[in-house]
Amino acid sequence: MDKNMFCFQCEQTAGCTGCTGKAGVCGKTAETAFEQDALTGALIALAQAYEGKQPSDEVRALVVRCLFATVTNVDFSQAAIDALVDEVHAATKAACDGEPIADYDMAQIWEANEDIRSLKSLVLFGIRGVSAYAYHARVLGYTDDIVDNFFFEALANLAPEGSLDSLLPLVLKVGEVNLTCMGMLDKANTETFGTPEPTTVDLSVEAGPFIVVTGHDLKDIKMLLEQTEGTGVNVYTHGEMLPAHAYPELKKYPQLKGNFGTAWQNQRTEFDGVPAAFLFTTNCLMPPKDSYKANVFTTNEVEFDGCEHIDAAADGSKDFSAVIARAKELGGYAEKQERTGNNGGKQVMTGFGHDAVLANAGAIVEAVKAGAIKHFFLIAGCDGARKERSYFTDLVKQTPEDTIILTLACGKYRFNDLDLGTLGGLPRLLDMGQCNDAYSAIQVAVALAEAFDCGVNDLPLNMVLSWYEQKAVCILLTLLHLGIKNIKLGPTLPAFVSPNVLNVLVENYNIAPTTTPEADLAEMLA
Repeated sequence: MDKNMFCFQCEQTAGCTGCTGKAGVCGKTAETAFEQDALTGALIALAQAYEGKQPSDEVRALVVRCLFATVTNVDFSQAAIDALVDEVHAATKAACDGEPIADYDMAQIWEANEDIRSLKSLVLFGIRGVSAYAYHARVLGYTDDIVDNFFFEALANLAPEGSLDSLLPLVLKVGEVNLTCMGMLDKANTETFGTPEPTTVDLSVEAGPFIVVTGHDLKDIKMLLEQTEGTGVNVYTHGEMLPAHAYPELKKYPQLKGNFGTAWQNQRTEFDGVPAAFLFTTNCLMPPKDSYKANVFTTNEVEFDGCEHIDAAADGSKDFSAVIARAKELGGYAEKQERTGNNGGKQVMTGFGHDAVLANAGAIVEAVKAGAIKHFFLIAGCDGARKERSYFTDLVKQTPEDTIILTLACGKYRFNDLDLGTLGGLPRLLDMGQCNDAYSAIQVAVALAEAFDCGVNDLPLNMVLSWYEQKAVCILLTLLHLGIKNIKLGPTLPAFVSPNVLNVLVENYNIAPTTTPEADLAEMLA
């Protein structure tokens, strides 16, 4: 292919403007990028075909899968994307009684007026993020008509030319629907795996064969734990799978030993040369090096050419015997390996979801009234490779000892192994879980506001968010939908937000880019 790609949906996009060469910074080729655009154009045509009609659950599930497959760092296989395009075309043809309908040309968005392009990008990237949460809930048997139908509504509304007045409400509706979707996923996880409990997780690796599970899918790790019982193969989480240790129905397995490594962008360094099998379940992944590609197994919408893919059976079950056999063949380490986090710590804590935190709400409120707790920070979001992300570590280190830090998602690996002590009977650093668990942070903020009889914006609480991909976009839109102001966003601002759209966000919500830890901390504490 002699054409260059165009993609600017993630934070690491080239030059903070867009990936426009033969491959993206994420490792996605131009061919795959074009095919993902083709898939999105086909989805828009499908949504148009269903205007005024009610899609079947099978078609709604297809839309969720396809949107999720276009999230950054999920599907790197052009053939897999091609197959999804074919499925969408078949569904569109059925909706139109066999009559063909042309796919939407995505160039109409990418080449539009920059403000229209910006707003449509916020909608598109936002619903891609929502689809990730809907996907995980759907795997566990939970769906919501409001969420599923909104995907069709949002996609169909990307086709008309649009205006600032027509698109801004749609942008905020993405945030509203995402709140519903995150609540559904929270219910799905807790009803399936139990309520998360504060748990200390070791970072060392025991001798013997083991499997490292990365991504986000809790059902996958549950099935793997069931199948590794009695095999002598241990299981370790990686990246966004760390919170699995806090769920009662997962932590009960003795072979779930600890957490291996740190955040997703370090996989190619941390996995290289490791005598273990790796299971890649969802997004936040790096294309594996040839040196360990044979040890990588993929599932769900994740696919890399050259890696064995494990499909689900009709009943949703999966056979992970090949992963287990590979782990046994490699044998693991001969002796226990002492490992640390990014700051030298040998343990981390997780499991401080909204139930665990709000169980201490009375003590927290009294500690605030007594002046023992002066401030709360939500320092959370995605991690990435940009060196400016050291800002988040430095910020946490400089927070006063009378402040509490809430965190979630893989951005916490910048600082989650630091020992910050305790305050009001709780650790000063509270890991609330995956990015999928942002609902917990919102629930805590709302509950504190109710306890103090004020608005969330009146609390001694500041939000500092690191973003990387589309799930961060929909979470931000949810916070805006809730009217939350004064958010600091970093390490860079999204390339797809035009100056005029940024001005709207600044004027209405006082969003600001991160600057320096010292300056931002002084401003927030003032």
